[in-house]
Amino acid sequence: MDPSQPSSSLWTGQAPSSEKSSQILIREYPHRAIAIATPSHALILRHSSTTSDAIANGTLASVPSARPRASSFDNGAAKCMVEFSTTRNNLLADYRPLTPRPIYGTLGLISIGRDVFLCAITQASRVATVRPGETVERIEGVQFFCLNSADYDDVVAIDPYDLDDDASSVYGPGLGRRDVAVEHPCLELQKLLGNGTFYYSTDFDVTNRMQDRPADAIAFDIDNFDESFLWNSYMIQPLVEFRSRLQQQERNALDASRILTSAIRGFCKSWTVPQASAPLRSAKTGLPSYLTIISRLSCRRAGTRFNARGIDDDGNVANFVETETTYWSPSGVVFSYAQVRGSVPVFWEQAAGLLPNQQKITITRSADGTQPAFDKHFADLEQAYGAVHVVNLLSATKPGEYELTSLYRHGIQHCPLSRPGGGHSRDHALLRDTEYDFHAETKGPQGYESANQIRRYIENSADGFAYYLAQESDEAPDSNGRSSSPRSRRYVVVLQQEGVFRTNCLDCLDRTNLIQTIISRMAVESFLGHRAEGAPSDFWSRHASLWADNGDALSKIYAGTGALKSSFTRHGKMSIAGAIADVRKSATRLYYNNFADKARQNTIDMLLGRLVGQAPVVLFDPISDYVAGELQRRSQEFSSTEKIHIWVGTFNLNGRTHGIDEDLSPWLCPPELGAVQPEIIAVGFQEIVELNPQQIMNSDPTRKQLWEKAIKRTLDRRYNRPDNDRYVLLRSGQLVGAALCIFVKASVLHNIKNVEGSVKKTGMSGMAGNKGAVAIRLDYANTPICFVTAHLAAGFTNYDERNKDYATIDRGLRFQRNRGIGDHDSVIWFGDFNYRIGLGLETAKELVRKRDVERLYENDQLNLQMVAGLAFRFYSEPRITFMPTYKFDIGSDEYDSSEKARIPAWTDRILRKGGNLRQLSYNSAPLRFSDHRPVYSIFECTVSIVDERLRDKISREIYDRRKIDVGGDTANLAAAEESEDEDLIGYDAIEPGLPPASSDRQKWWLENGRMARSAIVPPKPENPAYQTILNPKRPANPYAQTDEADWVNVPRSESRLSSFSSMSTSPYEHVNHSMLLASTASSTAPRKLPPAYDPSTLPAKVGRMQISEEPSTTHAEGPPPPPPPRRQTGSVNGTPATAATYQPPQKKPTPSPAPSSSSASLVSQQSSKPKGPPPVARKPAHLTAPASPASSTSSTVIPDAAVQRDPSRAQLPGLPRRSTALAQTSIPGHDSIRPSPSNERDTAPPQPPKRAISSASVARAGRGAPSGAVGLIGLADQERRAQSASARKALTTQKPPAPAPPPPRKVQAVDLLDDDDAGAQIGSWEALKPS
Repeated sequence: MDPSQPSSSLWTGQAPSSEKSSQILIREYPHRAIAIATPSHALILRHSSTTSDAIANGTLASVPSARPRASSFDNGAAKCMVEFSTTRNNLLADYRPLTPRPIYGTLGLISIGRDVFLCAITQASRVATVRPGETVERIEGVQFFCLNSADYDDVVAIDPYDLDDDASSVYGPGLGRRDVAVEHPCLELQKLLGNGTFYYSTDFDVTNRMQDRPADAIAFDIDNFDESFLWNSYMIQPLVEFRSRLQQQERNALDASRILTSAIRGFCKSWTVPQASAPLRSAKTGLPSYLTIISRLSCRRAGTRFNARGIDDDGNVANFVETETTYWSPSGVVFSYAQVRGSVPVFWEQAAGLLPNQQKITITRSADGTQPAFDKHFADLEQAYGAVHVVNLLSATKPGEYELTSLYRHGIQHCPLSRPGGGHSRDHALLRDTEYDFHAETKGPQGYESANQIRRYIENSADGFAYYLAQESDEAPDSNGRSSSPRSRRYVVVLQQEGVFRTNCLDCLDRTNLIQTIISRMAVESFLGHRAEGAPSDFWSRHASLWADNGDALSKIYAGTGALKSSFTRHGKMSIAGAIADVRKSATRLYYNNFADKARQNTIDMLLGRLVGQAPVVLFDPISDYVAGELQRRSQEFSSTEKIHIWVGTFNLNGRTHGIDEDLSPWLCPPELGAVQPEIIAVGFQEIVELNPQQIMNSDPTRKQLWEKAIKRTLDRRYNRPDNDRYVLLRSGQLVGAALCIFVKASVLHNIKNVEGSVKKTGMSGMAGNKGAVAIRLDYANTPICFVTAHLAAGFTNYDERNKDYATIDRGLRFQRNRGIGDHDSVIWFGDFNYRIGLGLETAKELVRKRDVERLYENDQLNLQMVAGLAFRFYSEPRITFMPTYKFDIGSDEYDSSEKARIPAWTDRILRKGGNLRQLSYNSAPLRFSDHRPVYSIFECTVSIVDERLRDKISREIYDRRKIDVGGDTANLAAAEESEDEDLIGYDAIEPGLPPASSDRQKWWLENGRMARSAIVPPKPENPAYQTILNPKRPANPYAQTDEADWVNVPRSESRLSSFSSMSTSPYEHVNHSMLLASTASSTAPRKLPPAYDPSTLPAKVGRMQISEEPSTTHAEGPPPPPPPRRQTGSVNGTPATAATYQPPQKKPTPSPAPSSSSASLVSQQSSKPKGPPPVARKPAHLTAPASPASSTSSTVIPDAAVQRDPSRAQLPGLPRRSTALAQTSIPGHDSIRPSPSNERDTAPPQPPKRAISSASVARAGRGAPSGAVGLIGLADQERRAQSASARKALTTQKPPAPAPPPPRKVQAVDLLDDDDAGAQIGSWEALKPS
């Protein structure tokens, strides 16, 4: 922030500067696209019409709702393509200006009907300067530009309430109201957003109060927007989500372009205080100071006066407003004070009526039914602001208002926050209330001036709540850390507001605004009083005038007119003219509330996206989404780690100050550091001020500032060599007696960002700050680190209270974006935790004299609580080697010799959590000016560092490559006539659970280059003796109505399909088991023989594995790929069978029996390399024919006669056998391991020897299987077996011509799984290649 900035840029009423403006452009061909362009970048949007049109005309349904809704909105969300890019390479050459005037950002996107509109700010004026560099503009005009249609480009938005302009000037020459054919769908929204009640800023986050955003004005974080006050949240959310997917460099460029705008509703105005009227004089500059009021109206329960009353089930109340008073002085001081107003938080309604003050109040829910929502409302307030003091201004004489007061009182009494606990009075509760009947108190002769008497009811809370105060630090190092520059001055938080007043009347308008004016003045007076300053009367007059304007603005929003009683607020007295104005305002309110508020409410709901069927616009960026995923995968290429050192120390000062001038180097610069200079120094103090009843409700920053200077002096003396860095105070925080100061080396400031502070009270049930915690978090490079210093409950036996204090702090302390302590990679707790040693005084002192640290530590309360998991779970503490640090006689090493005789204890501790932290030392220092000894620890922290340049380079490479791959299919697509938007965005699924519809480029059945496959798994049978198969009686048409079950359980010994799996795992196969069973079991007609083998009739080389045409099987061109394994239904040695592992056959010089675990395969004969045969299902034992005992001695014996007839059979592996009781195990290269003959006789009948299959038989059998089916073992016709010998002979001699098919012969029905030694079998598998 630059104080020397020209004052001309701070004038109010002028339009925003040119660097905050942009231009809106349009391109009509080939697709309509709209761009928001700055000199360096452009945000381009293009609507995707195909999907939305398909949804609209009924050809495509959408997922969100299957039934149509009666509204003007589509059921499906409108989709748009978006691109953010630099304006290089004539990116916008085909665009033309859509409007001649500049725009000042966009409020977002909204869909109405089938049209999508972009809302842009076309008129704005500056109304406030919070401090130099932080300005606020008021929206005075917006326009909605349609992304998908040109029908509304020339439609003039007309304000029917504007009676000052001539109709001809509005409609143009010769154009009357009746001649306008099209009314803009966004006309009402346009009037609402342009009525002067909306404000925005492109310099800072206007949705958060000053305390909840970074102290430096240059910081601006879109991610930290408070959606409670962000009125364009619904419209801007798609663009914010798109921004979050961008890379850091592009995200920063988008933020710098000021295209995205955050809008609040309420009031904002500054008064430029001349130096003569300024309460704080600055001798350095002649710049003026600024007094500003910002009111933020919540959008959670937004609405007009009689349409939004009371509370909802989420704890949101109507007309909830946060009002912040800020003051900036050129002397480097920033003050802020916030208070809130809101409707009575119970469920109630009030109908509009034509008689003033006669509208009946109706309670819609009982007190007990209201309590959950009531508790949530105040829990949210306590989370955001701290303690809450309710100021209820309702009348005690009006029946309706008294009923609300009774319910309000009941809710407060039963709210957990109102219970002080610990025997304290209600003054120490987090929730207090003051009932102040405004009308009764101001009836006297003094009139509204009597309202100042409320000060005595609330002054104690006002002192305890304090205020926010930040000062410019006197540290201003340059890059070398040695000199000062006014342009690099930083703000350091001195004090934080720790509570809030919640004021209400019936409407929270007139009475509320007057009382809030008084509270604001009390806070400013307290701020000036602490600095021994005072303000002239002109200052207070301007302060009152600003609050009167604030009341008028909020009243117009909620009730339609300005506030009543504003004459007194503005001038301090009530005049006759003011009374007449109040009567006129009351009459106008009746008109608006009865005749205009319903339409206004509908428009508000449309703006906030709350109408039935309204869906937000979906933005799709095909390239950025891909780049983000690739960068995540390649993060190791641009990420590295670095080790830094952190010094952490804690010291309970016992409220003493005489140690400020002592040498602190034994503590701050211990010998363990050696030559190491830590990058971060975190110092925690407790009892920095004496904790007396006057101090525990207020925080005085003076003492903290003295200790900060003492620490700085010590560090400067220690690190004074030329090669040392100077330390600068990064941030400090204070909670009454607890204080935390973070110093960092000047050379590492560029690595530190997102510095935030927070406090949490635990004293007196959270009301007082004598106990509690102060926390500061920061990001060092890409590693979030959190420091917490705490002072927990005292007392020897109060370890349960200490555990509760820890839990309260750990759960309740929150930073920005609702980030907690646990949301950090590294967390360090340090402070006076007050855990004691559970031994008697004499025993403990004796162990101390013996220096028996181990015995003392065994009885340490903190150690025992951590072991039991009752406190500081997942935190670590190294071995303690120093003596207890509490309690000493002042100035000596003797433990407490007073009458209280405190037992020595390690009350001062340092704990850590985080895998990247390594503790190097842990010790105490011999400083004797307090009754505690200071404790310190040195950590080595491994931080993650991202090389932004390399990351950006990789990102750009991925981006450019992806852009080439997709052919430029982005929002700025120039040759888009050849592409459909759905190729990039995709259709919606017509029903939940189904894949989206396909397009020319995207096919759901070929995802990732793989064909679709069934993932259905048969259910497991209850009895292991059964197995589950597809029901053979199920009809072939899956959509036919049937009572048949899909699956049936059959005994394993009787299953006709027990020899093969019921579900194939191969993507090449399709086995229709139910059809096979149905065709073989139920049909008795003989099948016709297939025609004779003819290679020319085989299918083309697509879709089927080719069978070699060469007569010899040993000279194939190349092997086809081996078939995928088939799942087995049996088990081997008691374990479920899995996909068989391929084992190549072992070639031997002489024929030898092959392992019985594999079968003959054509592939193994065709391949030049030895390939393993595919696994083949075993035949069920109950289907095998009886055999002689001799034939059962080996499962792989081949008769000599068979070898002589076909020598190739001697080297073929035998077919496997399947036993129903015990499966055989085969080891390649070894004989089969068989069960004993007795087991065979008991479990299965003897089986004949298996016969190998020749290539010819497999080839001919392959013809027998229909296309797409799988041949099975044994599924061969007897007549075809009889012809196997002659066919095999013909194949081995020459390539046969296409023979004539044999004449059909009638055969008897045979068992399909029967076996025969004389004939050839069908091939064990037949595969399909994916086309």
